[in-house]
Amino acid sequence: MDSAAKDKIQPTLLPGSSCPGPEWPEQERAEQLARGAALKWASGIFYRPEQLARLSQYRSREVQRNCFLEARIKSVVQSYLEGVQTGVWQLARALEAVQGTREALSQAHHLLQELSQTSQTLAPLRERVVQHKQLQVLTQLLPRLQAVPAAVAHTQTLIDAQRFLEAYVSLRELEQLQEETWAPLGGLQLPIFQGLGLLAEALGQAVEAAAGAAGRLAREDPALLVAALRVAEVETERTILGQAPRDWRQRCLRALQEGLERIHFSSPGLPEPGALARWLEALQVALPAELATAEALVAPCCPPNYNVVQLWAHTLHSGLRRSVQQLLSRPELGAADAFALLHWALHVYMGEEMMGNLELGPEADVSQLEPLLTSENMEQLEAAFVAQVQVSVAQWLQKALDGEVAEWSKEQEPNTDPSGFYHSPMPAIVLQILAENIQVTSLISDSLHRRVHDMALSELAAFLRSFSDALIRFSRDHLRGAAPHYVPYLLAAFNHQSALSSSLSVLLPDGEASGVLAPIESALDDVQRRICRLVLEALQVELQPLFASLPSRHWLSSSELLHGVCEQTSHFCQDFWRVRKPAVQVEQGDGGWGRGTADGNLYSHWLPVLQLLLAEAERTVVLQYLRALLQGRLVCRGADERTQAAERLRHDAAQLKELFLGLGLEESAHCAPVLLALGELLNLHDPTLLGLEVAGLRQKFPDVSEDHVSALLDLRGDVSREHRQAALSSLQAGPPPSPTGRPALFSLVPTPTPSLSSCLPSGPCS
Repeated sequence: MDSAAKDKIQPTLLPGSSCPGPEWPEQERAEQLARGAALKWASGIFYRPEQLARLSQYRSREVQRNCFLEARIKSVVQSYLEGVQTGVWQLARALEAVQGTREALSQAHHLLQELSQTSQTLAPLRERVVQHKQLQVLTQLLPRLQAVPAAVAHTQTLIDAQRFLEAYVSLRELEQLQEETWAPLGGLQLPIFQGLGLLAEALGQAVEAAAGAAGRLAREDPALLVAALRVAEVETERTILGQAPRDWRQRCLRALQEGLERIHFSSPGLPEPGALARWLEALQVALPAELATAEALVAPCCPPNYNVVQLWAHTLHSGLRRSVQQLLSRPELGAADAFALLHWALHVYMGEEMMGNLELGPEADVSQLEPLLTSENMEQLEAAFVAQVQVSVAQWLQKALDGEVAEWSKEQEPNTDPSGFYHSPMPAIVLQILAENIQVTSLISDSLHRRVHDMALSELAAFLRSFSDALIRFSRDHLRGAAPHYVPYLLAAFNHQSALSSSLSVLLPDGEASGVLAPIESALDDVQRRICRLVLEALQVELQPLFASLPSRHWLSSSELLHGVCEQTSHFCQDFWRVRKPAVQVEQGDGGWGRGTADGNLYSHWLPVLQLLLAEAERTVVLQYLRALLQGRLVCRGADERTQAAERLRHDAAQLKELFLGLGLEESAHCAPVLLALGELLNLHDPTLLGLEVAGLRQKFPDVSEDHVSALLDLRGDVSREHRQAALSSLQAGPPPSPTGRPALFSLVPTPTPSLSSCLPSGPCS
């Protein structure tokens, strides 16, 4: 920039002004502060008189410093003013440039407005040019466009004829022609191409249908399957006119899966109730054959990335799982169907015959398959199976019981086996029903086996309760005279329970302790005791009329009374030998032949059933004898009658002993010796020795009481008040009796008035 130009743009100052801008508002305050600081400094420097001599030096130095500062300030101010002048000059030049640019833009705007008006006049010409180009393209493609309808029809014919490769080539040519016309026409689609979308969809559906029938085509026409899958693979990645790929590969994979499920697991094809086993047997053949077909025929026709064998295995498994869930949702799934499904799912499906087949290659990847039945399914099936089997078992057992009860009212005696024992098929039927159900479930799972075993024991216990109730009804029928062979059928029932008791081990699972059968054994024991009790009640009913005249004067002089008792008892016990001879565990002690207790006075041993029945029959006869003897019907008038009564007791005891020894009762089990002890008490001539005799009687029979002794003393008829009191005192003062092992007698004999109760003693039969 030359000096003349600089001078031209430099601002001019008004005359008389020394500063181009306003004064500093705080200048006066700054001067005051400076003066104050200088005075303070000077007063500090020149405080002492000896320093006044150096005043001239200080003055000259301050003058120099002031001059230096003024020079510096002038230099800075001059530099600032020069920068301001340069900036003002540049702003002026920029203003001139902006004004020039504004004028140029205004001229350009006017030119653009004129060009726009000119282009509007050229728009029809432009449209004509576009139309000309389109007509030119259409003119060039006209022969091919005219052939499009025929090509579409031909392609459809090829699709209908399942000539997929040719159809796809034709479709590609048509779509290529569509692309060639689409860009020149500006995205305009000609009407003749509107059917291409439907044509492509028809080809896709045909390819999908061929994939859905892959198994059949692999056997009958593998070339058709290969062609369909090749078309799907090529078309998967291709885009048309900016649209998304058709992805026919996924459609083919879905079609493969749906085709498999439609063949084997369609809803109409699910089995009806009761036909599940046949359906599973058919699947047991069909599924391995399907997998073999996939591995041998379908896999070579498909691309490797299809993983055909794995796809087949997982599709069949998932379809089967859905079908199983549909079956489980049915309310009418029976016990046979539940059992068949459990056995098939747990032991057949993953076994060597099916999914665990060693010939099935590793590409099937069956180890990744989910369980066919979930734990909830297993619980549902097991619960349903056990519930329905329990109903069936209860019905079968009730039917067996009803058949047995119906036999009791017949006019003929029970059937016997070749050995002569009473026999009925009912125990074998009951055990067979229960054992078969327990055994068959061992093929399924331990949990189901345990459930069915518990159910079987529960139903057997219920059956025994029902049998016991039937025995009670049978005894009532006997009292009404509606049971002509009451005792034989009771003995036959005893054989039934003995057979059940001896065969309970078939219901014991392998490895289980026998303690699980303890409740059933206890129930069987109760039933056997009830049967024995009913038998002895019948004997008691028959003997009661015969003991009505005992004791009496006629009894003292004649043995006819007991002879009749022995004949009736012998006739009653004549069928006891028809009872089988298993040993029955009983406990003997002060309470008689009774059930096991924790009492230390009882000891347990095994007794044959016949011995048990005879022992209880003999005890029943003796108890009836004692009841009649101690009722106070007879009082001896003198020593002769006492001797006669004692002799009668000895004779009757010998007769009873002979009777039951003849029937087979062991002598150690006899109760008749009590009559000998009573005869000795009656035949005692010195009343002063009654205390010793009573004490000896108590040692032999610990359950004798004061009332019994008093009744015996009344029978003597010669005991004074003092002798009676002495005898009763010796009963209390004597040493405690030691256990004798004899069954209870006196404790079951009421005194002094006769008892109308027909209750029998507690023991194995009570």
